Amino acid sequence: MRFSNPSSSSMLLLFTVFVACFLATSADFNRDAEITWGQGRGKVLEGGRASTLSLDQYSGSGFQSRNEYIYGRFDTQLKLVPGNSAGTVTTFFLSSQGQGHDEIDFEFLGNSSGDPYTVHTNVYAQGKGDKEQQFRLWFDPTAAFHTYSIVWNPQRIIFLVDNIPIRVFNNHEAIGTPFPKRQPMRVYASLWNADDWATQGGRVKTDWTKAPFVATYRNFNIYSSKPSDSLNGNQAWQTQELDSNGRNRLRWVQQKYMIYNYCTDFKRFPQGIPAECKRSRF
Repeated sequence: MRFSNPSSSSMLLLFTVFVACFLATSADFNRDAEITWGQGRGKVLEGGRASTLSLDQYSGSGFQSRNEYIYGRFDTQLKLVPGNSAGTVTTFFLSSQGQGHDEIDFEFLGNSSGDPYTVHTNVYAQGKGDKEQQFRLWFDPTAAFHTYSIVWNPQRIIFLVDNIPIRVFNNHEAIGTPFPKRQPMRVYASLWNADDWATQGGRVKTDWTKAPFVATYRNFNIYSSKPSDSLNGNQAWQTQELDSNGRNRLRWVQQKYMIYNYCTDFKRFPQGIPAECKRSRF
C-alpha cells in the first residue's frame, strides 16, 4: 500500500479546544499506570515516559491507568507492531467494569507484511456496543510514532489521529441511544492474539516465528477531572466540538479512508438502521 500525507495545512488543530480550562496531567507510566498482565512482557522505559507491550505464543500484555475518570481527553503516541503483524491486536481504550459496562475503543488490527492496518473503533454504553467504524490510515503506523486521542464529554465522543478527527459519536439519549456518561472509566492498553477474527476475518493466522511482537507507547497524557469533581466546574468538556475545518477533515477521512460503517450495513440491520445513524454525524 502506498501511504500519502495530507498537506501541511491539514495538520492544523481542527476542533475547538479550551485547554486552559482542563485539569491537565502529564502522565507518567510509573506514577499513573501499572502493568497489569503479561508476566514481564510489558515494560516501562525512559524513566516512565514510554512503555512497550509484547506478545508471544504464550501471552500478550497490557497496562491500565491507576485512576478512573469521568470525561476528558486521553492521548498516547503509539508505534505499532512492524512487519507481519497478522493476527495481533494493539489497543488503546477506556472502560468501566462490571455488568452494563461502558467502553470507548481504539483497536489496531494487524495484517500481513505490506498490507495496511485496520483501525477499529467502537462505543459501548450500558453493556451495548455494535457501533463499529473501521478505517485505514494515510501513513505507515509502524514507521514512526503517531498520536491517537479520545475526547469524551457529555455531548459527544471524538476519535482523533494526529489531531485529525476520524469519528464523532454524539449523545443521542433523547432518541433512546445509550451514551456513556455515568460510569467512571480507566485507560487501558494491550497487545494480544486474536487470529480467530482480527485479520481478514480470521483467514490469516499469527506467524509465531515472527514473535515476539512489540508495540511502543509514549507521551501518555490525560486531561480530565476526578470522578468526584462537580461537572458544573468543567465547562470546557461540555462545549468542546469540531469547528468547520474539523468537519471538513472528518468528511475527508470518512470519504477516503473509512472501510466499514455500521450505519450503512443494511444486511446487518434488516429492520432498519439504528436511530442515531439517521442524525447528522456532527
